[in-house]
Amino acid sequence: MANRLEYEDSPYLQQHKNNPIDWYPWCDEAFKKAEDEHKPIFISIGYSSCHWCHVMEKEVFENEDVAKFVNKHFVCIKVDREERPDIDKHYQEVYQLLNRRAGGWPTSIFATPQNKPFFAGTYMPLHNKEAHVNMMGFTEITKIIAEKIEQKDEQIFKNADEIVSFLRPAAHPTEATKLTEDFHKNFMVQVERNYEKAYGGFSTSPKFPHTSTLDTLLSIYALYDDQEAKKKVTFTLDSMIKGGLYDLVDGGFCRYSTDEKWLVPHFEKMTYDNALLCELYTKAYLTCKDEKYLHVAKKTADFMLNFMQEDDLFYSASDADSQDGEGTYFTFTKEEVETALIINAYEDDEIAQILRLLHVSENGNFEGRNIIRFEESTKPQWCENVMHILRSIREKREYPFIDKKVQTSWNAMIIKALFTLGQIDSRYTAMAKKSLDSLLKSMFINGTLYHSVLIHKTPKVKAFLEDYAFMGVALISAYEQTGDELYLITAQRFANNALEEFYDNGRWFFSKGEFTTQAEISDNTYPSTVSVMIDLLLSLGALIEEKYRTFAFKTLEYNSYDLGRKPIYAPYMLDMTLRYLKGERIIKSELGNLNAHAQIIAHVSYPYVLKQPSSNSDFLVCGTNSCFANTEDANQIEEIINNSII
Repeated sequence: MANRLEYEDSPYLQQHKNNPIDWYPWCDEAFKKAEDEHKPIFISIGYSSCHWCHVMEKEVFENEDVAKFVNKHFVCIKVDREERPDIDKHYQEVYQLLNRRAGGWPTSIFATPQNKPFFAGTYMPLHNKEAHVNMMGFTEITKIIAEKIEQKDEQIFKNADEIVSFLRPAAHPTEATKLTEDFHKNFMVQVERNYEKAYGGFSTSPKFPHTSTLDTLLSIYALYDDQEAKKKVTFTLDSMIKGGLYDLVDGGFCRYSTDEKWLVPHFEKMTYDNALLCELYTKAYLTCKDEKYLHVAKKTADFMLNFMQEDDLFYSASDADSQDGEGTYFTFTKEEVETALIINAYEDDEIAQILRLLHVSENGNFEGRNIIRFEESTKPQWCENVMHILRSIREKREYPFIDKKVQTSWNAMIIKALFTLGQIDSRYTAMAKKSLDSLLKSMFINGTLYHSVLIHKTPKVKAFLEDYAFMGVALISAYEQTGDELYLITAQRFANNALEEFYDNGRWFFSKGEFTTQAEISDNTYPSTVSVMIDLLLSLGALIEEKYRTFAFKTLEYNSYDLGRKPIYAPYMLDMTLRYLKGERIIKSELGNLNAHAQIIAHVSYPYVLKQPSSNSDFLVCGTNSCFANTEDANQIEEIINNSII
């Protein structure tokens, strides 16, 4: 018999509708029941493609004995962190406060009957057994908590009150630091400390792409000809696409690597990762002129278009787990690869070479199976055809579960990436425009922007700061590429709405209402929402009205103390600080002229260039307050910009 989650749209909540646990969605009814019956609350937060969420479900939430106990003694609530990032952000702060380290998913929160949290964990095994020697079992902890709440243990309630008081949003920083380009020098020192020299990246394992750090290193290379910054970027980008984290067969990137070599990924594919990496590899191509980066960017965009979209809207994620276990869709046995090559008339010596170069062996490189990997600098002629053969093997398998939830912020990220790629190949501009128009139609209804919705349903959760921010910068890109002023006006409207609802004298809130949560400046799973808002405000300040630059400056000033000392945690904000100090360069010309010379303009090395369609028949290069020179020759734009930079 299904529980209350049966009536929810969220794919993650639907995954748990048949658990024997009497789950509630996040609702007043659950909290009233807990208080009326004096029962502790258990809140479980996760998302549909989360591997350890699935593990905990199988081990714990499908256990009949566990269900019988918690249904009697607890009120249990399930939350989709992608649907309600405000709730997730609040409880991640609870976890960090209680455990002095960052949390993760699944998030397991225990609260008093008044919904005041006092204990926070992540994945919990069924029992405190040897395999999880440092991890308390769910069975043991629920018995302890149920007993203490029933006895009205004073210490638990006192601790909960203290935790709630600590969760109040922090006050204004005690001092500001003068914004200076020297911040980037401190950043480079901190990057050097964190850089992993053997395989690139900024950790050992697990290993995440850290796109914001790489993006900012590209800007530093372009601004200061910092060869060390360029080397770190190119070595990391080269290492990430050898196969594993990057899917050589279907294209696209997995969430992260479980090892230092970028070989064994966590196989879920998230829209935001692929959006950010598509844009990063496009920028790397434009900056470093390496064709393989453009190839990866296009393959990543094509993966999203082929596997992760419907009616021009993009899904949230595909699952880490396949039908027969984690990664089985993505991996191969030696026998099936060898057989497929024989069927396709490859000779024995060719097959031996292919297997060797693709790291396919009898024992495999992942749990007896093979992740396709290619480490040579030059790909052989057979490579593309062999990838086609491997795709044909995959096509006979069931694709991992896809969460068909549409999220405004994540869709905006991939749309912006497609517009960036469209500067090189106009096909992607057309796709980006179609997607943006569909997103606005689906998520901007009667003047209200919404956060998420299951595809083809009506959205209910209103937008958070991240939705306004990422939509805003995507709309700026759309305006630059299409010349449609409605996109620019809508970007301004979203910025005004965000300023009215979430801004307070340099400080930004992620959400207001049920949970008031402060927006972070650190770049985590994706860039800081505050930094993206600065990006939007600077663009509007250059294209429409200078007052938006004032809001950007106040935001930078508010965060300057932390940024100056620990820029490694906020690379996107550092990038926007350099942009504010150096200034944008705006290229104005007729739309047809801009589009005809799009590739030349895209290759301009200065990182803070905007395009503005105008009535000019030639190219006019301007700053925020003045114009520098005009030319009929697009090839002279680079020189004009370089001469204008102080």
